[in-house]
Amino acid sequence: MNHCRDNEPTAEELMELHVEAMFTHDPNGRIRAIHEPWPGEDPAPRFFLGRTIDGTALCRFRHDVPDNLALLLKELVEDEPIMRDFQAKPKHFGSYMKLLQSGHHTTGPCYCIPVQTTSTIQVVRITREHMSDHSLAGFEWLASEIDYVQPCVALVHDRRIVSVCRSVRVTAKAHEAGLETLGEFRGRGYAAAVVAGWAMAVREMGALPLYSTSWENLSSQRVAGKLGLSLYGVNFTIK
Repeated sequence: MNHCRDNEPTAEELMELHVEAMFTHDPNGRIRAIHEPWPGEDPAPRFFLGRTIDGTALCRFRHDVPDNLALLLKELVEDEPIMRDFQAKPKHFGSYMKLLQSGHHTTGPCYCIPVQTTSTIQVVRITREHMSDHSLAGFEWLASEIDYVQPCVALVHDRRIVSVCRSVRVTAKAHEAGLETLGEFRGRGYAAAVVAGWAMAVREMGALPLYSTSWENLSSQRVAGKLGLSLYGVNFTIK
């Protein structure tokens, strides 16, 4: 996987854009909620740690984490070494989990999508006014989200939407990708095609297209590898 190119933001700047897109914050920089246009079913994490390929570490705490606990966590973050094994747990993983008395964490790679990312497979933009032109079988939920997930790019097979990439976390500076492909249409390059088309649409809006996933989501990582996306860091959260 390539590093971000010289004309793109640094890895540290990309991680800042990532956390700002993922969560809403209060004036003190504390996490308030998952960044969605509707109330989220899942609570925001109490602790976010973003480590980058250039050795920087960024942390955020939910608004209800006591200041003394946040200070202890921050001191541990400052002692995190430069990542060598991107899939390895943070050095102070055990301490983070113990201090927050949690048994649940998430972690995964964060990518930027380079300007030159393209696909030869044809995709289309989907908006409210164009939805009636296509079958939503398997994507019925898209009808309730379509106004909030623009740009939304789809691959259409026999007038049926079979793969979609849309903006699921949005700020003026960056969009995070949300990718879904129907099971029977996987393995054909459709996911990579819609991600490439979505990234182009996001850049046309003057924002940066970002793509993050979990280490367990191997299919999502294969899409990143196929497109040659640029790894800039790894995120880690504790609820």
